[in-house]
Amino acid sequence: MGMSRDMMRQMQKMQERIAKAQEQLNDTSVEGSAGGGAITVSVTGGLRVQSVKIAPEVVDPGDVEMLEDLVTAAFNEALERVQDLQAESMSGLAGGLGLPGGFGLGRR
Repeated sequence: MGMSRDMMRQMQKMQERIAKAQEQLNDTSVEGSAGGGAITVSVTGGLRVQSVKIAPEVVDPGDVEMLEDLVTAAFNEALERVQDLQAESMSGLAGGLGLPGGFGLGRR
């Protein structure tokens, strides 16, 4: 039993929309920060790190662990924002196919 032409067209359109959404995600960036803005991380929707900014006053050679914790927290916040952005971008793409629950994207 094969797919109908209409179903194949719908699949092709959805693939095109997914490709366009992924391209837009790659061109979009979000920031995560920690320590009241002392650490700021910028990440694209395609999970590419664009920049890491560290305020000089949080660099304490005697407390490297605190700096590591702040950088980790800033990255995690940025990645959560990317996941939200990805879920938002992809949420409507499966609508035309009538798939239950979309693609299952988003945070787990």
